[in-house]
Amino acid sequence: MSGAPPAGALAANLLGFGRLLRRAGLPIGPAEMLAGAEALTRIDLADRRQAQAALRATLVHRHEHQHLFDHAFRLWWRDPEAGRHAAAMDALSQGQPPPKPPPDGRRLAAALGGQAPPPPPPQKPEREVDASLTVSASEALAKMDFEAMGAAELAAARQEIRRLALPLDKRPTRRFRPDPAGPRADLRATLRHAMRQGGEVSALHRSRRVERPPPLVAICDISGSMARYAQVLLHFLHAVTNDRDRVSTFLFGTRLTNITRPLRHRDAEVAFEMVSHLVPDWSGGTRIGEALDLFNRQWGRRVLGQGAVVLLITDGLERGDAADLARLAAATERLRHSCRRLIWLNPLLRYSGFQPRSQGIRTMLPLVHEHRPVHNIESLRALVRTLSGPAPRQPMGQPVGGSR
Repeated sequence: MSGAPPAGALAANLLGFGRLLRRAGLPIGPAEMLAGAEALTRIDLADRRQAQAALRATLVHRHEHQHLFDHAFRLWWRDPEAGRHAAAMDALSQGQPPPKPPPDGRRLAAALGGQAPPPPPPQKPEREVDASLTVSASEALAKMDFEAMGAAELAAARQEIRRLALPLDKRPTRRFRPDPAGPRADLRATLRHAMRQGGEVSALHRSRRVERPPPLVAICDISGSMARYAQVLLHFLHAVTNDRDRVSTFLFGTRLTNITRPLRHRDAEVAFEMVSHLVPDWSGGTRIGEALDLFNRQWGRRVLGQGAVVLLITDGLERGDAADLARLAAATERLRHSCRRLIWLNPLLRYSGFQPRSQGIRTMLPLVHEHRPVHNIESLRALVRTLSGPAPRQPMGQPVGGSR
């Protein structure tokens, strides 16, 4: 960035830089890219430090992402085609690691398409180790927290999540279908057949009640504290939406957005690109009570019929006054009475010593049917298992199932 490049070249390089950060795990959306482009028009592009500060201020929302951003900035704006050069990958991966795993160099190398350097050969143990205590790579991945995953682990986790099936337990409907061995005599079909035979009843027709899975509604929090989990869980919701019918998905931060239609696209990347244009408040604030109240008023009667199951995905960190908490309680209670099963999926349950200290959590906890963790692949598998059977009988709001 030693000079002012043409507007087209600068825009293309900025777009590529944003894609790199997104693949590396940063929550970069259209709003951040537009803010970054606007910031670059207000500085001296010949000053590299000004450009780095402007993009950091507009593209980075969390303190722990700044180290990763600085690595990416030095690599990308030195050579936008750095992903094709192995030497640059090696130099990056050997840099100083960040304070918490996974290393930024390894995450950026995976995002740019390179390969991380092989780990050092293990030293020969002095004594034998019981092989029964070892854990396979797939088992370790299933228990790894989504927040702690690097780019390679996230890619593997997304592939594993897409293979999860969600066979909800079937519920009887008002419709009947012909069945020779059905338990119900179909007198209307019997008489119609007799009229075609001259009025003689030669056979008794029977029918069986139609059973089908209930509608599934997902309401997912995309605020700053939930952005990383929401990115991964969207792959799960995309797979479920394309695997069955009557699935509705909503995202909320400071406003409520229905993404059911774009999520039905078979191509995940195309679906998420369409979603990114619809959602303006990704990784921002959160208004849980206001979002649930708006859902009840505008969408409840449309999508919550026939014994729907609702997945409420949020950490419950509602920050408001007494009026906001009262609205949250009323909206949650109405949502519970409008569906057959309200399951709260909370990534904070990954902590073994979890205590409902937040006012929002204490308000919502007694009003949901189940309270489950959702922070790794193992917890998603537990969710699939519980949705495949009847609802457990237990006090509302009590944490059940899942791995922490």
